[in-house]
Amino acid sequence: MDIRIREVEPAEYTALGELTARAYLDDGLLDYGEGDEYLPVLKDVAQRAAAAVVLVAVRDGRLLGGVTFVPDGGPVADIAGPGEAEIRALAVEHGARGEGVGEALVRACLDRARAADGRTSVVLSSQRSMHTAHRLYERLGFVRTPERDWNPVPHLDDLTLLTYKLTL
Repeated sequence: MDIRIREVEPAEYTALGELTARAYLDDGLLDYGEGDEYLPVLKDVAQRAAAAVVLVAVRDGRLLGGVTFVPDGGPVADIAGPGEAEIRALAVEHGARGEGVGEALVRACLDRARAADGRTSVVLSSQRSMHTAHRLYERLGFVRTPERDWNPVPHLDDLTLLTYKLTL
């Protein structure tokens, strides 16, 4: 069965928020586990959907993953500048990993960026330990932009996010 990418429906906000939070927690990406300040942000799909485009991957009615596509900055963007779209909060359910879900979601974001007037590139941030995601991004044409690496929590010295850019 094929993976279908579409915009999230409001009735799916909670399920996608839980899927995203679970993916980050299970991968050890939240320094403070269930008490991490970023966990509520990951769960708040409604807030992301109000300010950006949240896409989901679905197969046979089952949510497999999601991503936030920020076409033109705004409150959900972390690093996007003029002419840049941004990808945020990519997550794939553990049972669906290795099936092309993450790639399908990223490609859908790239297609949207190419279709948007004035978009020249797509940017994203990633944690150092997300090696599988890094390989995906590089395979799709993203390049590292170390000059843009940043720390979202300055009081934690070891939380520098790596940045990537794909020129359209």
